[in-house]
Amino acid sequence: MRVPPPDWQDCAVRQRTWTVVVPMKRLGVAKSRLRGTLPAVPHEELALALAADTVAAVRACPAVAGVVMVTSDPRVAAAVGAAGVRVVPDAPDAGLNAAFRLGAAVAADGGGWVAGLTADLPALRPGELAAALRAIAAGPAGVRRFVADAPGTGTVLLAAPPGVPLDPRFGVGSAEAHEASGALPLAGDWPTLRQDVDTAADLAAAARLGLGPRTAGLAARASRRAAPAPPPGPRPGPRATGSTGATGSTTGRAG
Repeated sequence: MRVPPPDWQDCAVRQRTWTVVVPMKRLGVAKSRLRGTLPAVPHEELALALAADTVAAVRACPAVAGVVMVTSDPRVAAAVGAAGVRVVPDAPDAGLNAAFRLGAAVAADGGGWVAGLTADLPALRPGELAAALRAIAAGPAGVRRFVADAPGTGTVLLAAPPGVPLDPRFGVGSAEAHEASGALPLAGDWPTLRQDVDTAADLAAAARLGLGPRTAGLAARASRRAAPAPPPGPRPGPRATGSTGATGSTTGRAG
């Protein structure tokens, strides 16, 4: 394994030398546990919003030079491609880790640092991602690093220095699997980076941190449609047609 020279670490801390790989399933099967979470919002729209907000935050990160989205979904490709993201078609049914490996191979052509990031981080802040990438680059040379999700069992970010394969082990218990494969865990106060969204409870937790604009817009739409209708007001009384004088005749304009 080729170990990069020390100046690679310093460069990665100060300059845009990272390429971030973000795989995304087809919208019809992505994020299945979130189906029905937002009333009156199509599931595919929610899955796309999560990915779009994630990618927007990555593109705004000062340490990131480029983003590679691995997907075979045309709607995802169109949405992120319009934002300047490089789209690489994935192999059907090959799985998440195969998509990460494919994207990492494309990203490695640039010779810089490579990070694999999940596509379900709608609260992600560019500054938190930058802080994590700086911490990774300033760490031990030639070593993969990973950031666990909020519960500590999954992985949201896996990173490799130049010349080191990403070797992803995403899936159930991926934090333990990545550590067993030689990657070092990275601790830091990055709540928006750690908060991935798989369930309705996860989405609520991300909302408390502050959702990105597309996901926030869908949540607001769902909230408006789910709000109960206001109770009916009092019924108006009979409409008056005039006033009655002392003689009992109805007063009005004289003829």
